[in-house]
Amino acid sequence: MGVAGSFPGFAGKPPGPALDREEADRALARLGAEHEAIETSLLALQDHAGRRLLEGAELTGVTRERWATTERAITLLWGYFDAYAGALAEAREIRARRRHPNREDLVALTELLCGEAVTVANPGASVPPPEAGPARLSERFSLQELVARMNELYASSLDMVVASDAVWSALPARIDLLAAELHRTRSLAHSVGVRPGEHPSGDDLAEITEELTTLRVQVVSDPLAFWLPGPGSAAPGGGRPDTSRYDRAARALEDVRREIEAVLAVRQDAEARLVRLRDVLSRADRTLTEARAARGEVLAKIAASEVPAVSGPPTALQERLAAASDHRRHARWHRLSPLLEALEQEAEDELLRARESLTSVTAPLAVRAELRGRLDAYRAKAARHGLAEDLVLIERYDAARRMLWSAPCDLRAAEQAVLRYQHAVAEALTPRPSEEPEDRRGTGGQGETR
Repeated sequence: MGVAGSFPGFAGKPPGPALDREEADRALARLGAEHEAIETSLLALQDHAGRRLLEGAELTGVTRERWATTERAITLLWGYFDAYAGALAEAREIRARRRHPNREDLVALTELLCGEAVTVANPGASVPPPEAGPARLSERFSLQELVARMNELYASSLDMVVASDAVWSALPARIDLLAAELHRTRSLAHSVGVRPGEHPSGDDLAEITEELTTLRVQVVSDPLAFWLPGPGSAAPGGGRPDTSRYDRAARALEDVRREIEAVLAVRQDAEARLVRLRDVLSRADRTLTEARAARGEVLAKIAASEVPAVSGPPTALQERLAAASDHRRHARWHRLSPLLEALEQEAEDELLRARESLTSVTAPLAVRAELRGRLDAYRAKAARHGLAEDLVLIERYDAARRMLWSAPCDLRAAEQAVLRYQHAVAEALTPRPSEEPEDRRGTGGQGETR
């Protein structure tokens, strides 16, 4: 690609004062060390696993474009390196002519080591921009400029290679592991009837399978599409693989896996849950039967009372319970799982409504029982204080008792009768102020007369 420039007789003017022997030797040593470092780096780039993968891969997208550019850059790098090595070899040959170089040798060394003495073919000369005018077939560099140009090309080439290798090292293996987990989950899902078109989780598994297949193909063919450069990082390979699509697929698979585990749990304890459901609905039905019987009793025994109606048995829940039993018999676990969860909550709600209905229906009977208990308690209190034969209390007690033990019972009137009896007992037990005996007042007056 590139060759060292020829210097016929080195008659040209050197760039500045000519180097002396010691300066020339130091420059040669420094450039020799740079040559070795550059050669080591280029060989490492040539042997890099990422570069070998890029050479053998069928690339697409941004990676294909950048790899084409990088390949040209690597070829150019070797051309620059060959030109650099040729110039350095020529300088070493001039220095080796004499132990003490003469003026002509030092001028030649100065031109080679410090001047623009290296001519390299221009790789862009074949396709010049229309506005650029005639293309330059070659470029001239000093060795320092050539090193700077090689550093730039090397950094950009290594950045592309390292980034591609990092994505390939991180994502395909993780995708393969996730695909294996997906395969196990899909097999487990099929065993419990979770299939695409029949269960939402089956559809999710199909979507995850398609996404992982597409993702792997794209990662392998276009790794740079999954690379996030590090902010402000100029070092080659500064950044990280973009795993957002992989992470979304992994979370979606985890959600499906939990759903499948729930279905498996349903298969294990479905019969016990169905038995509990039947028991809850049976208790709700018995409670409603009791409430209907209590309503008839209330209507017969309590007058002028609004008694709420009692709903019929939960036939809709019974039908859905029968459907759940049918799902279990035919091993339709994916359908049984959500149905059982809904039925368990609705059955508990139905039992609660039945109990509330019974409570509201029997409320008048509870009021009557409370009034009866209160009446007897005040009668016992009156008896303890020796008022069992009090005619007023007996009359009011009998009136209240007739109301409470008659059918239908008027609760409002009965309550007023009980209150009147309570007030009578309270009044009878209230001590009155003692009056002074009349004969004592008279006796006191006669004594004073005497």
